[in-house]
Amino acid sequence: MTATLPTRRDEEWRYAPAEVLAGLKALPEAEHIAVAAGTKHPMYRCVSTGAASKVDIQRYQIDIAEGARCEAFFLLTGGGYKRLDIDVTLAEGAHFELGAVGIGRGEEVTEIVTRLRHVAPGATSNQVMRGVAMDRATITMIGRIDVAKDAQKTDAALGAKGLLLDRTATINAKPELEIYADDVKCAHGCAIGQLDDMALFYAQQRGLPMAEARNLLMQAFVAEAYGAIGDAKWREHMTGYAESALRGTF
Repeated sequence: MTATLPTRRDEEWRYAPAEVLAGLKALPEAEHIAVAAGTKHPMYRCVSTGAASKVDIQRYQIDIAEGARCEAFFLLTGGGYKRLDIDVTLAEGAHFELGAVGIGRGEEVTEIVTRLRHVAPGATSNQVMRGVAMDRATITMIGRIDVAKDAQKTDAALGAKGLLLDRTATINAKPELEIYADDVKCAHGCAIGQLDDMALFYAQQRGLPMAEARNLLMQAFVAEAYGAIGDAKWREHMTGYAESALRGTF
């Protein structure tokens, strides 16, 4: 049986370019990751399509067992159309941590889409999404958290922030909660804006040239997504890759 291809009528694909959807022959199979009970599974991935015409869709199906922990950190930059699609199911006492950064320039289109399913009590999750768009790039961040009726004591947070460096760039952000339990702590939010003029002024008053001040503010903005990386070496790697992407050298 042939799987139905997505269209813009599907909420999670509403911002995808029409030409990309028209050219899809099939969706790639999702990589299945099963995190065993009581274990920890870290993921560090950089997605760069290279060619401006290339389409790269990465899909992950993550099942986190009782008391287990999955930490996933991504950087998406370069090339044509890139999509990160993550579907997570959390068992009792499980935790999912996400830090995802999209950096776009030129005509690039980047999408970060997540769906977290809290299906059992006491599970926690935290998602930090950051997007930086320049030129005519488009970045989309869509996150949905589902809390089932039996998933009492859920603690879930999702924050999506975008930084527009040019008026011709576009950032879409859509966090969403669907809660059926009554004893939970859930928070979601989004913000899209430009570099803080006062922060730039303050940095220049301290002797920093405008270009360097802008770079420092952008680096601090994307570094927020990698703040939960416990391994200092990997935290340095991911922030370094993101800084290179901001300079256009990654």
